Amino acid sequence: MKMTGARILLECLKREGVDIVFGYPGGAVLDIYHDLNRDETLRHILVRHEQGAAHAADGYARASGKVGVCLVTSGPGATNIVTGLATAYADSIPVVAITGQVHTHLIGNDAFQEVDIVGITRPCTKHNFLVKDLKRLALTVREAFHLARSGRPGPVLIDFPKDLMTQSTEFVWPEEVRMRSYNPTYRPNLNQLRRAAELMAVSERPLLLAGGGVISSDASRELRALAHDFSIPVTSTLMGLGAFPGDDPLFLGMLGMHGTYAANKAVNKADLIIAAGARFDDRVTGRLETFAPKAKIIHIDIDPTSIRKNVEVDVPVVGDCAMSLEGLHEVLRTRDAENPHDWEASHAAWLGQLREWHDARPLTYSSDGDSLKPQQVVEAVQRITGGKAVYTTEVGQNQMWAAQFLTITEPRTFITSGGLGTMGYGLPAAIGVQFALPDRLVIDIAGDGSIQMNIQELMTAVCNRLPIKILILNNSYLGMVRQWQELFYEHNYSFTCMEEGQPDFVKLAEAYGAEGYRISTIGELDNVLPVALSSPSPAIIDVRVAKEENVYPMVPAGAALDEMLLV
Repeated sequence: MKMTGARILLECLKREGVDIVFGYPGGAVLDIYHDLNRDETLRHILVRHEQGAAHAADGYARASGKVGVCLVTSGPGATNIVTGLATAYADSIPVVAITGQVHTHLIGNDAFQEVDIVGITRPCTKHNFLVKDLKRLALTVREAFHLARSGRPGPVLIDFPKDLMTQSTEFVWPEEVRMRSYNPTYRPNLNQLRRAAELMAVSERPLLLAGGGVISSDASRELRALAHDFSIPVTSTLMGLGAFPGDDPLFLGMLGMHGTYAANKAVNKADLIIAAGARFDDRVTGRLETFAPKAKIIHIDIDPTSIRKNVEVDVPVVGDCAMSLEGLHEVLRTRDAENPHDWEASHAAWLGQLREWHDARPLTYSSDGDSLKPQQVVEAVQRITGGKAVYTTEVGQNQMWAAQFLTITEPRTFITSGGLGTMGYGLPAAIGVQFALPDRLVIDIAGDGSIQMNIQELMTAVCNRLPIKILILNNSYLGMVRQWQELFYEHNYSFTCMEEGQPDFVKLAEAYGAEGYRISTIGELDNVLPVALSSPSPAIIDVRVAKEENVYPMVPAGAALDEMLLV
């Protein structure tokens, strides 16, 4: 059947299982929008800024496990999604971004709203395509989705010239994708699993480290089985929160710069670390030469370039996290059948030591009884929701307090920008999450600085009747920057105080058609917060918290994990 390029694109999206597209129209994509408005199966969500479209597609992908899709015009529309693509790339999130482009004969002529978006996004996408031949469009879309969701997931961009959208050709759907230069390894090498099992069998102080790859490969069940059946404690990166239940006795909490005392001490004293789907980035390792000084390291990752990138590894295992953890479990069970091993007894002293560290230095904060502490607010949210909400965060102190004081028990319920640290991510991501999980309460834990970077997306939530709650931990500062200025820059709070330049967040919410609440006292926290969180409408909850509260523990830049600053 003959179809126009615009129609072929929409048909390809549907065949890839897409049912929702986040976008913003413009001249170079008008032909796609002309057909999209008539399509009865594809839902389009009109955002208020292209960056919001990219983050919403990202949030949708993280919460659903599917590929998120955004659609924008050429020129500034395309450049406006670059931060969103970089965010998804840093955290390995499957997103397909479709950008309009000027007519093919105008490319390279500095035409109106022309940019080389393929060149611009080469460093922050897994791959990108410029459509040059309409007959290859269906194959291009097929390859883009295959690349986005397979191997180590990531964003892929399709740049689509306007003249090809109106041309017609026969639509032929490629039933399979063959990319000779791209063959991710899913099944781990059995010999490597046996080597890993040998190290585990002699280890007295093992530690499982769960990264975001455990969540993206849906390997939480396999991780739990390995930890429980072989009595191994678990820590996680920021991106790995939810991979292992936060209320499980074996869970030590997050490690790293703002990790728990027990988790960071465990890394320092462990004799074996089994890392799955983690990158060993600088916020996790602290000073590299002091990281896990007593430990051998088993590193499981589907991306071979991530292994030995930052830390030396004793047993590399290239493969899908779920398959690798399950395979390791089977190898250990086979060893046990031949030579029984009392795992619980061999790790008892280690688990006892970890409990002592946890009890000696739990996550805590001081309360003066007058001002609300941000940690206290996060604990109240946890208590009121019963741990059943899904959370997004902005970036800054709010992100770290959420990571520390929320108990995340399920994968895909803590959605945050980890690798890039993108302020303004949380609200548009929450929109994508709410579309992915329409029956769940979605809360964006925000700061008064970062929420203003994409506040316009509150209109998107209102127009679509999304009951998203934006909880602002309002300390009138760019809090994380102020904390560094206090600790390392002689209390020189250079351009971080926002007290005189803040909007009235309650009135701002009402101007957008949302509800607005303000909480300033413990009594209001107890009385107003439950009402606000149970409202069926989108809402901003402006909570005035202590202005100069810091996030602790904190490992200063360049310090070792056991050189934590504590409360």
